[in-house]
Amino acid sequence: MSEPVILVEKSGAIATVTLNRPNAMNALSRDLRTAIAETFEQLEADENIRVAILTGAGKAFCAGLDLKELGGDASAVGGGDVNSTVNDKDPVTSIGRFSGPVIGAINGVSITGGFELALACDVLVCSENARFADTHARVGILPGWGLSQKLSRAIGIYRAKELSLTGNFLSAAQAEEWGLINRVVTAEELLPVCRKLAEDMLSVVPECLPAYKKLIDDGFAESFGDGLKTERKVSSAANKSVSSDAIAERRAGIQNRGKQQTS
Repeated sequence: MSEPVILVEKSGAIATVTLNRPNAMNALSRDLRTAIAETFEQLEADENIRVAILTGAGKAFCAGLDLKELGGDASAVGGGDVNSTVNDKDPVTSIGRFSGPVIGAINGVSITGGFELALACDVLVCSENARFADTHARVGILPGWGLSQKLSRAIGIYRAKELSLTGNFLSAAQAEEWGLINRVVTAEELLPVCRKLAEDMLSVVPECLPAYKKLIDDGFAESFGDGLKTERKVSSAANKSVSSDAIAERRAGIQNRGKQQTS
């Protein structure tokens, strides 16, 4: 019996999703793309799961589209299937529809479609072994999962052009310096650090977690002025339901946590 192409481990409100094609560097075969999409659809439907961690088995996070499969099946390149699967069930769209935070635990190389998968996450923590590359232009295709727009907004248009127009690798240390990722940790620390981040996120007021994520994402997709208008509109409606008693009850917890983090 063959191994599943994706593994899901649930612990409380946290789901750890592991791409499981280590012998193929977790390359995005048709089956794996579909499995990622369906997994995140299922997680979104599971009201017990509020944060997800995405990582890869073996030495790679994700080597991108399975070029061996694409090279042997012309139909996989046509019909939009390079960057999406049937009925728009591509992995990046499905990850984006998950209402909770997605923490990318980037354990190794993240190349082209794998780079796009990483950019679909909300927070990126890398092991020292992580490296990024956009080789779309070297393969002869153009990105369709957002990389051409997200990367320039994350690191600036000049750095984004350097990466995408050369296909050169970016180390984890350089990615941190450029502001692409949140931090670099050792390989042994990667998942524990990501789980601690997930637990910190779960400790905020429950309804604020998806609402704040959505507010940030919606505003980021707009101009600065429109984003400010969106914030005023959304916060005005949401904050009316927050009582002064609730704020007073939470104040002591906030103060205690602040003391613990600064001691």
